[in-house]
Amino acid sequence: MDALKTNLKVLLLNAENLFLLSDQKWTPEHLKLDEIQWQKLSTSIYENKPLQKTKALAQLILELKPDVLLLCEVGGLESLRNFNQLFLHDQFSAALVEGNSNRNIDVGFLIRKDLGFYFDIVTNKNRSINYLYPHERESLNAGLTTIGGKPIQSHKFSRDAAELHLFLRDRSNPFLIFVLAHLKSRLDPDNIDPNGFERRQAELGALVDLYQELETKHQGRVPIVVAGDMNGLALRSNHEIEFAPLYQRTKLEDVCELANLPVDQRATYYQVGRSYRTEGRQIDYCFLSPAAQPFLKKESVHVYRYKDHMGLAFDPPTTLEAKVRLPSDHYPLVFELIGIPI
Repeated sequence: MDALKTNLKVLLLNAENLFLLSDQKWTPEHLKLDEIQWQKLSTSIYENKPLQKTKALAQLILELKPDVLLLCEVGGLESLRNFNQLFLHDQFSAALVEGNSNRNIDVGFLIRKDLGFYFDIVTNKNRSINYLYPHERESLNAGLTTIGGKPIQSHKFSRDAAELHLFLRDRSNPFLIFVLAHLKSRLDPDNIDPNGFERRQAELGALVDLYQELETKHQGRVPIVVAGDMNGLALRSNHEIEFAPLYQRTKLEDVCELANLPVDQRATYYQVGRSYRTEGRQIDYCFLSPAAQPFLKKESVHVYRYKDHMGLAFDPPTTLEAKVRLPSDHYPLVFELIGIPI
């Protein structure tokens, strides 16, 4: 890094239930345990991520050497710190604020320690998304103010839309901002919002509002990356309706679009059904603001494919058994920003 500019390699990944908890102090010896012994290290209600899967995640990170990791489905700050210290040789600083997830899966960051600048993390977990479920709206229209003794009030992000501000000296003057979200999934166990559509739509709208506020605050001069597991199809050319505000209200562009990456090479998630037909979709995105787009190294953009012990990429999974063997049910999205003024 020179005195005025920096280059950053960024990796976005839903790490699939990255819980790494222990009732005793971690040591390198724990990495030699079998899976049964590994799981016995913790009495938490949350099962630790399988040891071999965790090792495989660490191996790809050590191979790719990213400077900033944007991670979804992290089991809290303790898990993130344990992952860094035990599996990544303590090369990173961990940043995570516990969010709103009822599964305790958070969004968090790992920032390489030797980059020569500082960071701040800002949570938006208490931000209103201006949304009520249909039954809550009906109750409110009927004059009720509570349901089951709880006030009827707008929901918040399912997890968070956490901001990571990178700065050289003045924390109020960042040179790059990441906003990392994990929007509402398609699960609807209570049958109140089919496919989670309305809640996800509201969260996307709140995410766009947040981005526009940051753009206004910094007068469009600070590069901004809006990233995360969007739990839906948000391609410019073929997006589901809840993602329309991205293109109606902003000039954000996904790195894959900017790099003209073929659509069939963008899949970050494979839906495996009972048949042998596998559907690959991009549901993880890194959108760049107009101020960030000139710094994208287009040829660096790719979706990393998990590899076998010979270093050969696995084919997309065609069965649930094959999918379960992968380090995560999502694939990492990788790109580089070069020549960013700091």
